Amino acid sequence: MNEDITPFRVEIPQEQLDDLRDRLARTRWTAALPGDDWGTGVPTGWLRELVDHWRDGYDWRAAEARLNEFPQFTTMIDGQRIHFVHVRSPEPDAFPLVLTHGWPGSVVEFLDVIGPLTDPRNHGGDPTDAFHVIIPSLPGFGFSGPTTDAGWDTDRVARAWAELMRRLGYQRYGAQGGDIGAAVSPQLGRVAPDRVAGVHVNGGPGPLPPLPLSDEELASLSELERDRINRIEAFMQEEFGYIAIQSTRPQSLAYGLTDSPVGQLAWMMDRFREWTHPRDVLPDKIIDRDLLLTNATIYWLTGTAGSSAYVGYAQESAWGATQPNSGVPTAAIVFAHDVGIRRYAEQENNITRWVDVDRGGHFAALEEPETLTADIREFFRSLRR
Repeated sequence: MNEDITPFRVEIPQEQLDDLRDRLARTRWTAALPGDDWGTGVPTGWLRELVDHWRDGYDWRAAEARLNEFPQFTTMIDGQRIHFVHVRSPEPDAFPLVLTHGWPGSVVEFLDVIGPLTDPRNHGGDPTDAFHVIIPSLPGFGFSGPTTDAGWDTDRVARAWAELMRRLGYQRYGAQGGDIGAAVSPQLGRVAPDRVAGVHVNGGPGPLPPLPLSDEELASLSELERDRINRIEAFMQEEFGYIAIQSTRPQSLAYGLTDSPVGQLAWMMDRFREWTHPRDVLPDKIIDRDLLLTNATIYWLTGTAGSSAYVGYAQESAWGATQPNSGVPTAAIVFAHDVGIRRYAEQENNITRWVDVDRGGHFAALEEPETLTADIREFFRSLRR
């Protein structure tokens, strides 16, 4: 088996960037629906402005240079090319931490936390909290895509991460993630409980509550937990469409997203608007618009709309299948948008820390990097030795 780890740089040919700009200039725009508001999807007026910036103001080369500031590599694991960022801390006793993104995210999610996590001494923190940071691109996503075969469920991804950490020489480490990463990280603790010292997730590690709940169980919940139940129910009724499509017809969807950069952008911005907090604030007022565009551009340039949907949502084995408790200490930080509930998470996870936060959304590393970093540091302090 080839275990080579190869240095990687993001170097997109200029003709691909010229093609993107040309496609943006020639967009065939749909007419705005009545009201042109978020109730029917991404508003045409708002998206046109964002696309204008993508075409004439956004600088991919600057984004590319920022990505290339961090050491990146590829390696073949289980027949799949895996791309990852690997930043070693200058602190000799730093603790390894593997960070896993979700959909519609990428390694870009974590760019603002790499410095504070790896070099707290120069970011106002305690050097004893330093981490070596490993950030893989999920199989089928970005520079780890597309996939070549089926079966990349949470268990297979977690086993790939365990193999990656072994190749890097890390015998004991932590895991952190949100969205899909909040499923992969606890699973890494299940497949390598002797290696994973702790698991930290934002949003809650699952499982979701068994809806509908009885009146008796609802009455036993706190006001905050009942609000989360209400928002889960609203999500299933009002927002589940993207999962229904991506989990049943990812290939049909992929043709449009892979052929139209505006289609790709709109599909992703719909989620960023719904999952950032507060919801009534435009997503590019919460997350830097150039970071949003860098994330979307990676999907576009790598043509991974289909494979990311397939890995994330269309697998034969259920992402929500009942899981055994690994016994690995697990922490959750649940920001205002998210809906994790401790009593249900404890059914499958050894919850030793649970923090509810009254601000922030689903994209914690992008929206609340300082709060997320502080919580990761605090959780792992007692687990480093």
